[in-house]
Amino acid sequence: MVDVPKNIMRLFLFTYLLTQLSFDLSAQNIDTWVSFWNKDTTVKGFKDKNGIVKIEPRFIGITIANKFDNVIVVTEEIDEKWNSYHLTKAGRIFGKDSLHMFDNGPDCESEGFIRFRDRKTDKAGLFNRNGDIAVPAECNDLTRVTNGMIIALKGAERKQLGEHFTWIGGKQILIDTNNNILIDNFKQDNYLNLFSALVTTQPSADSIRQNFKGVNGLYYSFIDFDKEFRSWLQSSLLNNFTQKNLLQNTFSEIIFWKEPRGWISEKKETFLNQNFNLIKTKLLELKSDECNYDIFSEGLNSYIYEADKYQQYFNNCGESMEWLYPIKKIVISDKHKKNLQQDHFEFMRTDSGYKLISISITSGAIK
Repeated sequence: MVDVPKNIMRLFLFTYLLTQLSFDLSAQNIDTWVSFWNKDTTVKGFKDKNGIVKIEPRFIGITIANKFDNVIVVTEEIDEKWNSYHLTKAGRIFGKDSLHMFDNGPDCESEGFIRFRDRKTDKAGLFNRNGDIAVPAECNDLTRVTNGMIIALKGAERKQLGEHFTWIGGKQILIDTNNNILIDNFKQDNYLNLFSALVTTQPSADSIRQNFKGVNGLYYSFIDFDKEFRSWLQSSLLNNFTQKNLLQNTFSEIIFWKEPRGWISEKKETFLNQNFNLIKTKLLELKSDECNYDIFSEGLNSYIYEADKYQQYFNNCGESMEWLYPIKKIVISDKHKKNLQQDHFEFMRTDSGYKLISISITSGAIK
């Protein structure tokens, strides 16, 4: 346990509680509007939770937001031309020439903020929910706001790779939504959970955390998703591999691949009753030094996981919230056979821990 001076701890706790109270009150006051199509599904508008139309259908093109909390990017046809801009609930139109685009899609609101890009300087900035600039366009790029923090990239060069581009070099820093620098050199080994932030006077000794020294002299630590998952996998699953324990660590339904039907969904109780021994045999191979496997991180596939029970894991634009709910995919490869065979097990991080959510086994028969 780190001995933090009482004055620093009181200040930190006060700031944390004030921030949480602000988030809670904001969340309670948000009247989320949902999109709806006109009769011929050519343009869409937005309704409130009571079904009252707030914006008549007129949006097309890159209007990808399905929900409207504070600010969105929309496109509408005016005088036979497509016009794209940022829009607040109060009806303020702004940032017509400064959309932040990635993979042909605009940015999506995160915690009341949305990114923009200055076309003259090719630098990224941040608008708040009222359409005012919260973070000036001074960085090569910014991540979305996560727990009130943003990872900013400075001093990098853009490089074209086919149809896409990437940033080369530069330095990452961690800032807040007031553009204050928290950590001047935020070099990450793996993806970090910014919602797990701890601030202490000494580095955290927790093996699944990564430490950074802040500009204020204190240490910020964050849980490393990869280390967290590997630790959980060994201690909570593999070392106690019973059907009861696997059932507790499985999502309410399993998505699995079976020829010739393709992807199938089945309740976890039914699936595990029929396939527990097969799953146990495959996953316990991970305890062997001879097992050839890799663990990858990705997001939830919105084309497969469409049911209402999965909607909390996607943002207002239908994008997987992998910065909080990543998928950890275990790929076990069997190279002893003539044709490479791979078994896939996907675990999703949820509010109650990692849960087995999807299976694809090529070297065994799923019932």
